[in-house]
Amino acid sequence: MEKIITFEDFTKIDLRIGTILEVNDFPNARKPAYQLTIDFGDLGMKKSSAQITTQYSKEDLLKRQIVAVVNFPKKQIANFMSECLVMGAVKENDVFLLHPETKIKNGSQVS
Repeated sequence: MEKIITFEDFTKIDLRIGTILEVNDFPNARKPAYQLTIDFGDLGMKKSSAQITTQYSKEDLLKRQIVAVVNFPKKQIANFMSECLVMGAVKENDVFLLHPETKIKNGSQVS
């Protein structure tokens, strides 16, 4: 187990539901990745880089709802500015996206 955090630490993390509207190849990334544009409803559109090319095609990702952390500072990845962190579970070096079981309003909080 990693370092123990308090419940107050956890409440600082803003997890939201979003829908992927655009997926592009990211040839400048060090590891294979996509550039995603995600709709978070009232929070607006955010971009993210995701190393998920081994499990998902671009077509698989379009219109897919995901869970993301939306309150991290922006991060420069090669020539791209990532604005949120898409959440996934890791199995044998592959990432599998976390997502709601049913359609949820974009921007909904995850608790």
